[in-house]
Amino acid sequence: MSDLFRLKLRRAGAAVCAVVLVLWLALPAAAAYPMPVQTTYQDESVYLFDLDTGKTILEQNASQPRYIASLTKMMTALLLLESGADLDGEVTVPTSLTQEFTDIRNANGTTMGLRIGETVRRRDLLYGLVVASANDAASVIASDLAGGDITAFVARMNARAAELGCTDTNFTCPHGLYDYGNVSTARDLARIAAACYAQSGYMEAAQSVTYTLPATNLHTESREIQTTNLMLYPDQPYYRDYIRGMKTGFTTLAGRCFVTFAQQEGHTYGLVVLGSDLDNIYRECAELLDWVFATFNDRQLVDTTAVLATVPLTQCRAYPEVELYAANVVDGYGHPDDAVTFEFQLPESIRATVEEGQVVGTATVLLDGYEVGSVDLVTHRKYVSNFHTDLVSTLKLLPALVVLLLVLAVFTVLAGGGPGLFARRGRRRRH
Repeated sequence: MSDLFRLKLRRAGAAVCAVVLVLWLALPAAAAYPMPVQTTYQDESVYLFDLDTGKTILEQNASQPRYIASLTKMMTALLLLESGADLDGEVTVPTSLTQEFTDIRNANGTTMGLRIGETVRRRDLLYGLVVASANDAASVIASDLAGGDITAFVARMNARAAELGCTDTNFTCPHGLYDYGNVSTARDLARIAAACYAQSGYMEAAQSVTYTLPATNLHTESREIQTTNLMLYPDQPYYRDYIRGMKTGFTTLAGRCFVTFAQQEGHTYGLVVLGSDLDNIYRECAELLDWVFATFNDRQLVDTTAVLATVPLTQCRAYPEVELYAANVVDGYGHPDDAVTFEFQLPESIRATVEEGQVVGTATVLLDGYEVGSVDLVTHRKYVSNFHTDLVSTLKLLPALVVLLLVLAVFTVLAGGGPGLFARRGRRRRH
């Protein structure tokens, strides 16, 4: 893997980490669209979601608890990465894991060939866990992080699942090789997978097709391990270059299980499939992801020519309201049938004069109920106040009004003052 690719992964992980965790604590419950693909088995669990928004795209039996096999290892890897332990630090496999290693072999569990007393780096354990799905690596990680107490580590696994909002998950071991009691749902695993996706260290391992384990004190030569994720191999029929590998799993009771992310043209989806079989699981995943990328597209949601809202206008007899338009085009990504709706922030009314191009409010644009963005609302014409026009007319008439008032005043004086004067004089003569 190139240094550039590692750098990109680290940057991507840092950018989405906080957003991812917030989104997946409040995953929507309802699927938005009908299943476009019929799964091989009706009781398979499927959960397809938009990582960027947390939106559910497809679900089938997504809340049904079931055995999850090695998908358990996602939580083990997450706790290792979140612990802050030095990945280049070394761990010596303790003798306390002797029986655990025996149990793993007896269950025909996949291993990376660890031996009691062997000293390995935590980084190599992580890659063995994620790339080759090594059960012995999971046990060593659990023992290392919990001071030799695997039961205590499993308790941490369950506590972290609860923190992520998982309601139907119960871990009983760090690797998933032992089915009984070790259960989850497709919806819960989506939450755990999203937290793993936010860890660049996890994604570096999950994207590795091969990895070289260095020599140790008990392995004199380096060894190469290969990924169990067939969608990462270019020579496989269901290879897709948009796949961002996550984790595979299989036991007889769990069937074939797979969690993956897919990224194309800036859009990222997560997919969980539980209870399929080897002949069909990758085909189903390829068809579901091909469908979502072919169906969901960017499109213009708002133009600048349509009236989006109106606001009552005062002091303008010619127009009772102001028409408002989007100040700029708004694009959004979604299904062609997704409805566009708005949430407006507007004044109760506005007083003329209102200038052309004046910002009067804003609109939040939603696509299928999910916020896409916001846009200023502006006018496309000038609304002139009648108050200004009436004032000018009044001022023009003012001289005439003054003259009229003077005439009325003189007339009043002449009409009422004369008789009163003669009357007063007359009264004086008689006295």
